[in-house]
Amino acid sequence: MQKAAAIAFVIFLAAAGAHAQVPTSGNIFGGFSYVNADLISGSRTNLNGWNASLEGKVFPFVGIVADFSGNYGTQTVQVPSGSTACPVGVILPCLPVGTSSINVSLHEHNFLFGPRVSTSVGKVRPFAHALFGVSHLAESGSGASGSANSFAYALGGGLDYRFMPAGGWRVQADMLQTRFFSATQNDFRLSTGLVLRF
Repeated sequence: MQKAAAIAFVIFLAAAGAHAQVPTSGNIFGGFSYVNADLISGSRTNLNGWNASLEGKVFPFVGIVADFSGNYGTQTVQVPSGSTACPVGVILPCLPVGTSSINVSLHEHNFLFGPRVSTSVGKVRPFAHALFGVSHLAESGSGASGSANSFAYALGGGLDYRFMPAGGWRVQADMLQTRFFSATQNDFRLSTGLVLRF
């Protein structure tokens, strides 16, 4: 009986020690996002939208992040007069002869995952991350529409400023790369909003 109690006690201590090694802290973020995108050849597009992320700590200075964003805007695409043209970087069909320009509505959604390193210095928590996943682009204009998917990654970071025990404000900047239309797009993403720690 004493031997069984001793074994049960050792198992209990081992389980408690193992549980203590897995941090249960993290944070959730939501806010405004701005993207300066390279989606249409020869011009850059300004897209506005939202960014949200969830981070769970696996070590005191390392977390795993799920980052989601949606950005939206309109770009005017110029077409050479008197010719049938397929604007490079647009997934819409070729435009008819005589069309001089078309307004293209763009919707880009990103689904990214990866590690983030961070440290706390007083009320400020700087961080850096490398996120990988998929990007979805939808375009519509002149009665036509199309969509495409691409591998995407974001390299960047930012900082959280804590103004209450469980909450703060985040500013984050990323270089977001996608590969639509058999080309590489290097976009800049800036996000800011409320972050809640748990």
